[in-house]
Amino acid sequence: MSKTTHPSDAAARQDFSRGSILKNIIRLAIPMTMAQLINVLYNIVDRIYIGRIPDHATLSLTGLGVCFPIITIVIAFANLVGMGGAPLFSIQRGKGRNKEAEMLLGNSFTMILVLGVLLTLLGFVTKGPLLWLLGASADTYPYADSYISIYLLGSVFVMVSLGLNSFINAQGFGGYGMATVAIGAVLNLILDPVFIFILGMGVQGAALATVISQFASAVWTLVFLTGRKTIIRLKVSAMAPSFERVKKITVLGMAGFTVSVTNSLVQVANNASLQAWGGDVYVAVITVINSIREIVQMPIHGITNSAQPIMSFNYGAGRYDRVKQSIKIMTVLGWIYLLIIWALLSLFPEFWLSIFNRDPELIKAGIPSMHIYFFGYVFMGLQFAGQATFQALGCAKRSIFFSIFRKVIIVIPLILLLPGLGFGVNGVFLAEPISNFVGGMASFTTMMLTIYFGVLKEEKPSA
Repeated sequence: MSKTTHPSDAAARQDFSRGSILKNIIRLAIPMTMAQLINVLYNIVDRIYIGRIPDHATLSLTGLGVCFPIITIVIAFANLVGMGGAPLFSIQRGKGRNKEAEMLLGNSFTMILVLGVLLTLLGFVTKGPLLWLLGASADTYPYADSYISIYLLGSVFVMVSLGLNSFINAQGFGGYGMATVAIGAVLNLILDPVFIFILGMGVQGAALATVISQFASAVWTLVFLTGRKTIIRLKVSAMAPSFERVKKITVLGMAGFTVSVTNSLVQVANNASLQAWGGDVYVAVITVINSIREIVQMPIHGITNSAQPIMSFNYGAGRYDRVKQSIKIMTVLGWIYLLIIWALLSLFPEFWLSIFNRDPELIKAGIPSMHIYFFGYVFMGLQFAGQATFQALGCAKRSIFFSIFRKVIIVIPLILLLPGLGFGVNGVFLAEPISNFVGGMASFTTMMLTIYFGVLKEEKPSA
C-alpha cells in the first residue's frame, strides 16, 4: 500500500475543531514564531552588519532607518492580502467549502502580483522626495537611496512570500510556513557579509542580499502551494479576480494593512521629531529600538497568529466554546511572555543595543530611551489579543478602528506634542508606553464585551 499522504488525510489532521486548544496553539505557535523570528532576520541581519561597516556605520544605519517607512508600506500591502484572505479562507474550510477557499487563494495571488508591480513603479517615481520627507539628512541620504533603490526591485518577491505564507499557516502547516522564511533568511545571512564586506558593496550589498533571499522564499511558497502536500492548492483557474472576493479580502485585510501603514506613519513622525530634537544619533537610536522590538515581539505574534486559524475554523464550524477557550489561552500566554521580556529589556538595555551598534554615543543615548519606550510593555499583549480576535472572526471595522486609534489618535500626536511641552527628546519615546496602556485596554475591553460576551453567545451561524 502506498504511504503517500492524500490531501483529505491531511485535512483531517488539520481539523481545529478537535483536540486540545492549547496543544493546537502551541503546535502552530512554535514553528510560526520561529518562522517570524527568522523572517525578521532579513532586515535585522542587514542592520547588524551595516552597524559594523568601517568608518560610516552609524550614518549607514541611520540611512537604513530612513527607509523603514517605505519597507513597511510594502509589508502593509502584503498584509492587506494575506491577513484579509487567510481568515476568510479558514472560515470557508471550517464550513467545508473547499472550492470557495481555493478561489480565495487564487484571487489573493492575483492581488499580490498586481499590487507588487504597482508599488515597485510608484516607489521608483517618488523615492527621492520621500526619503527627504522621511527624515534623511545630507549625510544619510546617499545611504538611504542606495538601499531602497535595490530593495524596491524585490517588492513582488517580498509580497508573494509574506502574503501567501499566511495560507500555508492557515492550513496548519506551520513547519512548511517556517521553511518559507528559513530558506530566505539563511541565504541572506550567508550573502550579507559577502556582498557588504568581501565585495565592498556596503548598504547596496545588504539590499541585494535581501532581494535574492526573498526571491528564494517566494519560489518555495509557490512550489508548496501548487504541490501535492497542501490541502487547498493554488490553481490558475482560481486566479481570475472576482469583485466580491477582492472586496471581502480588501475589507478584512484593511486591519492588517492599517496596522502596517500606521506603523509607517509612526516611523515618519519618530524620525522627523528625533531629527529635530536630537539629530542623527537619535534617529539611529530609534532604528535600533525598532529592531529590538521586532525581535522580542515575534513570540507574541506567533501566539496570536497561531490562535487565529483555530478561532476562524471553529467560528466557521459553529464551535463557539472552542473560540472562547482559544481567546483565554492566547491572552494568558501573551501576558506571561511580555512580563518576562519587559524584565529582560529593563535589566539589560546595553546588551540589546550593542547587538546592533557599539558606538558609545549611541549606547549612552539609547539606554534611557529604551527604559522609557518599553515601560509597561506588557499592555501590548491586550492590544494583540483584541486585534487577533477581531481579525480571526472577520470583524474588520473594529480591527481597523483600534489600529488607527492607538497609532494615529494617540501615538503620533504625542510624538509631535510632548517634546515641545518640556519633555524634549524623551517625549518622543514616552508616547509609546502611554499608547500601549490606553490602546491595549480599549481594544481588549471592546473585544471582550462585543465578541466574548456578545457574538459568541449567539446561535451557530448559518452554513
